[in-house]
Amino acid sequence: MTDSGLNSKSLRIGKLRRLAKPRLATLVFLGITVSFSLIITAWFAEIGIVEQFFEQIHLLQETPPIWLEVPMVMGEYLLAPTVVLLLIVIAITKISPQPQTWSRVVVVSILLALTIRYVLWRSLSTLNLSNPLDGAFSLGLLLMEILLILSNSFQVYLILKVKPRHREADRMAVAVIDGSYTPSVDILIPTYNEPTTILRRTIIGCQALDYTNKKIYLLDDTRRPEMKILAQELGCEYITRANNLHAKAGNLNHALTKTSGELIAVFDADFIPTTNFLTRTIGFFQKQKIALVQTHQSFYNPDPVARNLGLENVITQEVEIFSRHYQLLRDGLETALCYGSSFVARRSALEETGGFVTESLSEDYFTGIRLSAKGYRVIYLGESLSAGLSAENMAAHVGQRLRWTRGSLQAFFINANPVTIPGLTLSQRLAHFEGLFQWFTSLFRLIFLLMPLAYTFIGVIPLWTTSGEWLYFFVPYYLVQLFSFSWLNYRSRSALLSDVYSVAQCFPIAITVIQTMLNPFSEGFKVTPKGTQSDRFYFNWRLAWPLIILFLATIVSLWHSLEMAVAGNLEAISLTSKEAQIYQAAGFVWIWNVYNLLMIGIALLVLVDVPKPSLYEWFNLQRLVEIKLNKYNQNSQKLEIPNSNSRRLWGITDSISEVGAEVILTKGKIPGVKIGESLPVTLEIMEEEIYLQGKITNTGTGFIDKVPTVQIMFEDLTLSQERHLVEMLFCRPWQWKRQNTPGELHALWLLLKILLKPRFLFNPN
Repeated sequence: MTDSGLNSKSLRIGKLRRLAKPRLATLVFLGITVSFSLIITAWFAEIGIVEQFFEQIHLLQETPPIWLEVPMVMGEYLLAPTVVLLLIVIAITKISPQPQTWSRVVVVSILLALTIRYVLWRSLSTLNLSNPLDGAFSLGLLLMEILLILSNSFQVYLILKVKPRHREADRMAVAVIDGSYTPSVDILIPTYNEPTTILRRTIIGCQALDYTNKKIYLLDDTRRPEMKILAQELGCEYITRANNLHAKAGNLNHALTKTSGELIAVFDADFIPTTNFLTRTIGFFQKQKIALVQTHQSFYNPDPVARNLGLENVITQEVEIFSRHYQLLRDGLETALCYGSSFVARRSALEETGGFVTESLSEDYFTGIRLSAKGYRVIYLGESLSAGLSAENMAAHVGQRLRWTRGSLQAFFINANPVTIPGLTLSQRLAHFEGLFQWFTSLFRLIFLLMPLAYTFIGVIPLWTTSGEWLYFFVPYYLVQLFSFSWLNYRSRSALLSDVYSVAQCFPIAITVIQTMLNPFSEGFKVTPKGTQSDRFYFNWRLAWPLIILFLATIVSLWHSLEMAVAGNLEAISLTSKEAQIYQAAGFVWIWNVYNLLMIGIALLVLVDVPKPSLYEWFNLQRLVEIKLNKYNQNSQKLEIPNSNSRRLWGITDSISEVGAEVILTKGKIPGVKIGESLPVTLEIMEEEIYLQGKITNTGTGFIDKVPTVQIMFEDLTLSQERHLVEMLFCRPWQWKRQNTPGELHALWLLLKILLKPRFLFNPN
């Protein structure tokens, strides 16, 4: 039998084994859903014991404990204590801009106290169990809220254990820099169909690392001749295999059998390390129990959400919240997540645990879990020591998240399940379980969007409350959550901006969550397309149509709830207490609809991909340059340049890419360039001592002070020039700066501006 036949047979056997294996998680998922449905059905059917049970709870809801009543002073609600707590939180975030131990403890304590008070009020006083239909929605809404609150509360608890490792990295790096600790390092670059232009810069970046005892391997899983030629041209090792069994994990495991370095560093095809990557990371391996060091991941292009909204220079990458918040929480328990790129691992530990996990699409995540379960430390160094290429359009962005969703939730169906695998501590299990639970929040977010529609179209009132109770119990809890969210996650994301991301992708992720829990291995590994370009706007109809329907339905619900709220105010004197609560519920639903409309409207704008005409990123990098005009133009015609001084220009770069530069001239005057012509020049970047050949293809004036500018496109670059250019653009230590997200009020202002002035209408460039 041929190799391909054997591989096909082994794949079929593996699939059959997974199908035959009892899927406890699926049974639990279905069991919870079916049990809740059966209870509600029995209630509708007026089965005695069930109906009596809910009647008793309904009576308790109508007579809550006296300590849940809103305190009154001189006929007014007593809000002073909660207002004071909110002001204390705001003051602390200003006094301590970066969370310190004392400030975290105070804010977390206030947050937990308000959370406990809110949960008691919601569960003992607000349920509407007057009939089975209202009761089903009311109980379902409360259950989702409690699950989210438990998840958030556990995160808040883990915040107290955060311990940044920058100083530890400083100490450990000394031995690497002075040469007393120099283990051999194999740098693996797995590739599957990525463009050559992307891989060139990654290989060049790895070769530029300030560490001599290293060897670089290009792991080609598509057996492309151009990849072998690229490896030979750049001078790195080339490894391929006869099949694509187990995708990226199989590719890495195959490379482990062909290499011998003490440490393994892995970079995805689009990730480029800064020159100090190894000196900052491998020192940790002097501690024998450390098996893997994951570093922070930055991206050198904006994600499509920020780009489509025109907020590239305002908000951080969506994945930043994982590195700057969630990753720190797990690192506090020394079971950090492995991202699959920009990490270093100990070979002996990988071999002891069976290499990279092949059972799931998220081989990186479960490899880290298996190492933790063996008693090894998997840690996170929160330094931006590499940068990669983010998904370049919304279809790719959402597709990538769907793969992460499916791969993560496959945890419940494989041996490396963090909930059941032997060896993890209880805290580590809870931390990983909370991370898996996060994927279910998209399902909850979708239900929260639909809940106001239930009031309008089927008359459901999911909770009973008064304005006073709402102000006293909910508003302080919500505002403290809102104003501390960004501060607690180190200003990587605001709550409002996070909600935009959540709403934009909640439909496909919610569907994928359900599909995965029912059929976890129905889809294989798919590489996120990179290196794309577009010269026009594109609306993602496939992703947008559910949101469009929801947007229209929410407008109807908004109008209906507004009418009800106004009618309630007009007839307030003649209403019974029960009728008054129904009309008052309309006011809450109206506010809920307004917020949902804002989020859905912005999410629809997110789905309008703006043009991306260039394959290359242009960086706002200022460098002093000298431009020397050559004697001949592109048609070999002699130029009339009177003296040598007029052939020299000086300026400062406004932006640079791998293919060209925009230069603001500070001295010298350039001859005009006619349309369709170009002027050959030599560009010297003074600080870097780089000489580049190119042509001036455009001249103009800048927006500031109308200074003259020129555009130079590079050509005929040697490999040495290309290396210098890549190292300058991508490999400078500490060049990837973190950007703080706007505060919540600023974020709200930005969202309103975007809704009124969408980019595709008012700022198409």
